Amino acid sequence: MSELDAEQVKDAVREHYGKVAELDQPGCAPGCCGSGPGSSLKLGYSEQDLARVPAGADLGLGCGNPQAIADLRPGETVVDLGSGAGFDCFLAANRVGPKGRVIGVDMTPSMVTKARNNARKAGTQGVEFRLGEIEHLPVPDATADVILSNCVINLVPDKMAAFSEAWRVLKPGGRLAISDVVAIAPLPDALQAKVAALTGCISGASSVAELRAALAEAGFTDVRIDVKPGSREFIRDWMPGSGSEDYIASATIEAIKPSGTSCCGPTCCAT
Repeated sequence: MSELDAEQVKDAVREHYGKVAELDQPGCAPGCCGSGPGSSLKLGYSEQDLARVPAGADLGLGCGNPQAIADLRPGETVVDLGSGAGFDCFLAANRVGPKGRVIGVDMTPSMVTKARNNARKAGTQGVEFRLGEIEHLPVPDATADVILSNCVINLVPDKMAAFSEAWRVLKPGGRLAISDVVAIAPLPDALQAKVAALTGCISGASSVAELRAALAEAGFTDVRIDVKPGSREFIRDWMPGSGSEDYIASATIEAIKPSGTSCCGPTCCAT
C-alpha cells in the first residue's frame, strides 16, 4: 500500500468514490470501476441480475460476484460491507424475500445518499443503508446471518479490525461471502506509490496467506480462498499499461463463525 497513513487512505478512498457517485455513471474512474453499463456481466452476474436492481445501482465497482457463494436463504439478515450504490444489497433483498433484511454500510456520504435514493425510487422494502466505516460497523452484535462484500476489504487500512467487526455482527454459525482482490506477486515500487493504485483496488491487496491469518485470528473457521486466474482479463482494464494484472487477482473468500461461540471473537472484545 502507499505510504499514506490510515486516515489519509480513508480520505483518498472517500474522495474517489464520492466522485464516482456524483458522476452518476459507470465507467467513471480508473481502478475497480466498470467500463460501462452492464460491465458487471464480466464479473459473474447475469442479465437477470442486472434487470432486478434499480437504475443507477450497478456502477460496475466489483471484482466478482459474492452472491454466487453466499447461498442466501429466505428470511435471512444480510450486511453488505462497502455497499456503494446498493447493487449487491438489492440482489440480496430479492433472495432473502419479504421476511428478510439487508443492511448496507458505506463510509462515503454521497454513495449512501445514492443508494437510499435508488431504494426510494424503486420502492424496495427490507433494505436500509447506513453511513459508517467497516472497522467500526454501525450494526449491533450478532445481527447478520451473512456478510457480503465486493472489492472493498482491500481498501481498508486495518483489515484485522474489519474482520473482527465482521465476526462481531455475525450470528453464531453466520457466513462470510466476499469477492475481493488478493496479491499474487510483490507490487513494483512505482505502482505501489500511486494513490490511483490504492483507490483503484490494486495496492491495498493482501496475500492469501495474510488473509487466512487475519481471518483465523478474528475467530473464523472453514476459511476458503479461491483465486480466479481469469480475472486478469478485466483487471487489465483498471489501470491500462500498468501491468497490474500480473500482481493481483480476484478471489472469493468464504469463512464461518462457529456455532456455539459468543458474539465476540478473540480480538474484538478487548476491554
